[in-house]
Amino acid sequence: VMRHRVKGRKLGRRTEHREAMLQGMVVQLITHERVTTTEAKAREVQGLAEKMITKGRVGSLHQRRQALAVLTDKTAVGKLFDDIGPRYAERHGGYTRMTKLSPRQGDSAPMAALELV
Repeated sequence: VMRHRVKGRKLGRRTEHREAMLQGMVVQLITHERVTTTEAKAREVQGLAEKMITKGRVGSLHQRRQALAVLTDKTAVGKLFDDIGPRYAERHGGYTRMTKLSPRQGDSAPMAALELV
């Protein structure tokens, strides 16, 4: 069986858990503008965050409702559209930066910091 067009990591979680976790991490990234997590999770969050920031750049009511459907945190969506979106108005993608950190103490998992550029 070939994995054609199969995207994304499962991260050892059920679909609902994984989606909720990634949504929560994007909210945290927007709120705090930096989040520290495992490298695999950071790579997954990065794509979702970039899509949300692109919606914030466009700034239409339709985009705002689409963002609310994903993020479910009104304050984060407000910050996304009022502060972060206009900040990247001139930038075409590449709104986040992933920096590798030292492995986690407990299980030596590869860690990374994801932050807004």
